Amino acid sequence: MSSTPESKPSADHAGNKKAPLSTSMPESISLDKWADTGYEWTGDIEPSDFKRLAATLATEHEQAKISLNANLYRRNNVLHLAFTLTGDVWLTCQRCLQPVAIDLSDDYNIALLEDESQARSINDEQDYLLLDEIITEPAPELLLPFKKLVEDEILLKTPMSPKHDDCEMTVEQFGEIPEEEESENPFAALASLKGKL
Repeated sequence: MSSTPESKPSADHAGNKKAPLSTSMPESISLDKWADTGYEWTGDIEPSDFKRLAATLATEHEQAKISLNANLYRRNNVLHLAFTLTGDVWLTCQRCLQPVAIDLSDDYNIALLEDESQARSINDEQDYLLLDEIITEPAPELLLPFKKLVEDEILLKTPMSPKHDDCEMTVEQFGEIPEEEESENPFAALASLKGKL
């Protein structure tokens, strides 16, 4: 979901250290290494790199890359993952079955809580996740599933039944539509009897 202006991080929240730049989006971020110093990643990603999203993409239209600028930082002793997406994905219109562009451009900010008590330290409108619920794989270090979290937000942003704003469903007619016969109102007979009784 979108962040509110107050929940966007400022540059000083990221710390002085940056993660080494890599050309491909990392699957996960080591919280043991980057939670206290901050982590940043910027790059362009292919929509088809996200497995769940790829299943919904229109195959009739070329997909452009999406720009991602991500920042892991700590504020008020709460870890936050903030990122900005810029770009579109092409899905299939559920009315005309032609490609339709869905704009993903938005700012996202998720608080990553160690326990429920930290929820008091964040804004009421801010989205949050419990680290215990998203880090489920046993590993020697805490690995935040970065790519999965970004894909989750993209999937929440895309409509379940995408359609063009001005799309009219095309309907083909075969044969003639039979005219409805007017049936006699059953109460008409009663009305005619009313005066005779």
